[in-house]
Amino acid sequence: MEKWLVLAVLCCSVPAYAQSTEAACQAKAVSKEGKPLAGAAKNSFVKKCLADMKASCEERALSKDGKKLAGAAKNSFMKKCEASAG
Repeated sequence: MEKWLVLAVLCCSVPAYAQSTEAACQAKAVSKEGKPLAGAAKNSFVKKCLADMKASCEERALSKDGKKLAGAAKNSFMKKCEASAG
C-alpha cells in the first residue's frame, strides 16, 4: 500500500515542477518597454526560455571527475538546476 502512495506523490510532483519552471519563464516575458508579452510573442519567449534553461543545466550536469552525469544522478541534478534557475 505504501508503494502506491510514494508512486502517486512522485507522479503528482513532476507536473507541479514543470509548471513552476514555465511560470518562471512566463514571469520574465516582458517587452523592452516593460509591458507583458501576449500571444505568439509570449509563447515564443517562453519556449526559448525553457530551452535555454534546460541547455544551461545540461552543460553543468557533470560529476566531480568532469564526466557527464547519466540516469538518476542526471535527473536529480536537472530537477534541482532547473528549479533554482526559475
